[in-house]
Amino acid sequence: MAWLWWLGAALVLGVIEMLTVDLIFLMLAGGALAGVVVALLGGPFWVQLIVVGIVSVVLLFGVRPWAKDLLERSTPNTKTNVAAHVGREAIVVSDVTERAGLVKLTGEVWSARAARPGDVLPTDAAVRVVRIEGATAIVEPIVDQSFYPRYDG
Repeated sequence: MAWLWWLGAALVLGVIEMLTVDLIFLMLAGGALAGVVVALLGGPFWVQLIVVGIVSVVLLFGVRPWAKDLLERSTPNTKTNVAAHVGREAIVVSDVTERAGLVKLTGEVWSARAARPGDVLPTDAAVRVVRIEGATAIVEPIVDQSFYPRYDG
């Protein structure tokens, strides 16, 4: 009957692993599955505990570093939220200066400022987002900057 307890522990640890995705609980679940095997083979409870402990430690320190490295290499580093906007192209909706302006970025209108002091980016100009400060996109022109007028006031 002990094998059912070990199987239950493995399932619970597997569910916890799905929530954390750190591979620690998965290795402990592997140890619990080893406990299932020893229990089914008729091993006493103290032998089951020793096997669970040894298998868990071996998996944690032997398999987990390799598996975690493999997981990190195969998972794309996708930028989200504000970081996803940096580097994107936008279109100027209202002239952008170092103080104010509006751009259309991914279908939304954002407040914007020019990255270089003195730049005036005219309406319909193509710009690139350099960084985001709060709810304001800091932009620079995509084409030759000498085309745009300078604002000195």
